[in-house]
Amino acid sequence: MKDPDHGEKPSESGASAAGCSEARTGAPRGGKGKRRRRKLSGSPSAIASGSGPSGEAGRPAALNEAEPSRKRKRRRRSKSARPQDQSAASGASAPALDAALSDKKGGQKRNRKARHRRGLQGRPLASAGSPTTSLRPGGRPGERPGDTARPRNGEAAAQQQARPERLGAPFVAPGEPPAPLYAALDLGTNNCRLLVAQPTRPGQFRVVDAFSRIVRLGEGLGASGRLSDDAMERSVEALKVCAAKLGARSIRRRRLIATEAARAAANGEAFMKRVAEETGLELEIIDRETEARLAVSGCSSLVDRETRSVVLFDIGGGSSEIAVIRIGENRSSRLANHITHWTSLPVGVVTLSERHGGEHVTPQSFEVMVREVEAMLAGFESPSVDALASGSYGDGFHLIGTSGTVTTLAGVHLDLPRYDRRRVDGLWLSDDEVSAMQARLLSWDFAARAANPCIGPDRADLVLAGCAILEAIRRRWPSSRMRVADRGLREGLLTDMMADDGAWRRGRPRRHQRSFGSAQAGEERVKRHEGTEA
Repeated sequence: MKDPDHGEKPSESGASAAGCSEARTGAPRGGKGKRRRRKLSGSPSAIASGSGPSGEAGRPAALNEAEPSRKRKRRRRSKSARPQDQSAASGASAPALDAALSDKKGGQKRNRKARHRRGLQGRPLASAGSPTTSLRPGGRPGERPGDTARPRNGEAAAQQQARPERLGAPFVAPGEPPAPLYAALDLGTNNCRLLVAQPTRPGQFRVVDAFSRIVRLGEGLGASGRLSDDAMERSVEALKVCAAKLGARSIRRRRLIATEAARAAANGEAFMKRVAEETGLELEIIDRETEARLAVSGCSSLVDRETRSVVLFDIGGGSSEIAVIRIGENRSSRLANHITHWTSLPVGVVTLSERHGGEHVTPQSFEVMVREVEAMLAGFESPSVDALASGSYGDGFHLIGTSGTVTTLAGVHLDLPRYDRRRVDGLWLSDDEVSAMQARLLSWDFAARAANPCIGPDRADLVLAGCAILEAIRRRWPSSRMRVADRGLREGLLTDMMADDGAWRRGRPRRHQRSFGSAQAGEERVKRHEGTEA
């Protein structure tokens, strides 16, 4: 290869044989070519000393000047391809010269390409002169043994060292305090759920830890009116896990609630005392109005911007909350302030399935469940569908469903091989799609429902009871579309606490984080939730 400033570099073999390096030091040749050549001096001694059969040094200067440049290039290429002709004079072996020439050309080509290579943050990588090290068998993942490490500049290396070593910790810019943590726990009739989150953008938060377990606290409650020993034992074990998670973190504010099962049971208060003694958690039994408001707060961001009225329902294990929301021109930062009518039905998926049977459901028994819920809704006074869909209430309305029943229908509708909250939360379903999914589930037996990955054996006996409650709501408030919400009381608790603390005030510096960790930890830990626009 030619050096752009000094022409072709003579080989060591030619210089040692006849001193050609001294004979070829002359004035640079002019012309249009980009590369410059050095002519022979033309002295008799130089011509005589280079009289060998091969090599340009043995040719007269007049021939070198008269020979076309294209032919001279071909002669140089043929000369570089036969290093063995000069190896005898230099004492070097042919394999050694071949290796040297190939390494030289390869290195020059790599250096030429590396000039345009860009590194992290859009900055050039280090120059070719900086040393590179070979990777050893314990290098970074995805690199093969024998690969050469790409050089980094000082700033990129410093950024690599500045990243936190603890995989579960969010990335926080230097000099900024970490965002506060908020915790919400919901002990329901069927599930025990926990969320730990940090506020991010206004109305939103990032979940840093979560827990959910089916405990069926309300099992047998409808028949006996009390919490069974087995149900309480399952719930206490789940709450111990939640207590360990809360104790491992610095929580700024938390709220722990219990709903219908503890509210309706005769021994509900005694169970709360047992929970405090064995787990150290002080749970609050909330009333039905608070439960309805929390359900609305958790689903605020799913209300369509063009909609002026919404019917939101939360089908729980022991009760079902329904709220009618009318939004005027001045939308409040808290959607719960727009609730005009609400009710709480003393029926849920657990209580309804226990009364009518959840494993073997026929179309006739399904219709009986639907009519029972319709009778409960008959006493609820609310605006008519025509009033909600037109007039002063806006241009239309839609339904929002937040419960395991609605999310299960969405997962079956999407034919998910595994339940995925990111695809389900916020999904729109038409009225025909909901009817088709309910008919599909009703056609399956218990084994088929349990085999579905979005239902599973724990919910196979509850899902049709939830569909019956949903069908009664749809008959009361017919709507062309329904939005699915994989969120509920926990999100409402977090939203209210963050709003009360002013976590989303304007002008407060935000700490948007990146998470580092394994795929398993990320799957459990990092799920972005949208909360109320506070």
